[in-house]
Amino acid sequence: QVQLVESGGGLVQTGGSLTLSCAASGGTFSGYAMGWFRQGQGKVREWVAAISRSGLRTYYADSVKGRFTITRDNAKMMVYLQMNSLKPEDTAVYSCAATIFEGEPYYKLDHYFGSWGQGTQVTVSS
Repeated sequence: QVQLVESGGGLVQTGGSLTLSCAASGGTFSGYAMGWFRQGQGKVREWVAAISRSGLRTYYADSVKGRFTITRDNAKMMVYLQMNSLKPEDTAVYSCAATIFEGEPYYKLDHYFGSWGQGTQVTVSS
């Protein structure tokens, strides 16, 4: 099973940008579709974005569509989340996750993701 470690979180002003990184190890990275989820304080975990094993298909929650971009580099065993035009409501702990399932409806259902990172805090100040 793949192990995941996120980095890149921090404090940013409204309208700013951040890029989150997720480093994978211990598994066949190209065999997993990858996703980003977030959980704000006192809120349920929310799916943010997902990317297919090949990287050719990407999916976004409506709340981030047009502002966030998910990419992956299978050779480096990395997945990224570029976040632009950040809003205070984007404040959350962001976690990357891996799943052996691909496509509908799996890519946005957290119980289908078997490996999770520890999360990285993103705080957007108003």
